[in-house]
Amino acid sequence: MQYACNTAGLPLRDDVRRWARAALTGGGTVVIRFVDAEEGRALNRDYRGKDYATNVLSFPYEREPRISGDMVICPEVVFREAAEQNKPPKACYAHLVVHGMLHLQGWDHDRDADAAEMEAEEIRILAGLGFPDPYRNEES
Repeated sequence: MQYACNTAGLPLRDDVRRWARAALTGGGTVVIRFVDAEEGRALNRDYRGKDYATNVLSFPYEREPRISGDMVICPEVVFREAAEQNKPPKACYAHLVVHGMLHLQGWDHDRDADAAEMEAEEIRILAGLGFPDPYRNEES
């Protein structure tokens, strides 16, 4: 893991590793980098043509026989989204790590059918980790 931002409130390394491994089939090497909004925005703009910081980006390099890639998570966005959704940041981080790992393995959500399959897989993996369905709104 790499930290290019303030580390206050970030999940523990062991948790991030456990979440990533739960979503990994086969094996591989993934670098997970936590970045500030400025770096997140630059990466999203340069690689996706979207000029804003986003919660997670995945950069796959190889998928077979073992995956190799980078994942970038922007805590500023994660904390904002967690507050907006009234969810604990830890649950949001777990979801984003699982989501990013699935992308690194070739899962996508551009089409409705693919999105439904990917969401179902995320829900299954997160339930196994003790987290609730990330797509269900929790109102308090």
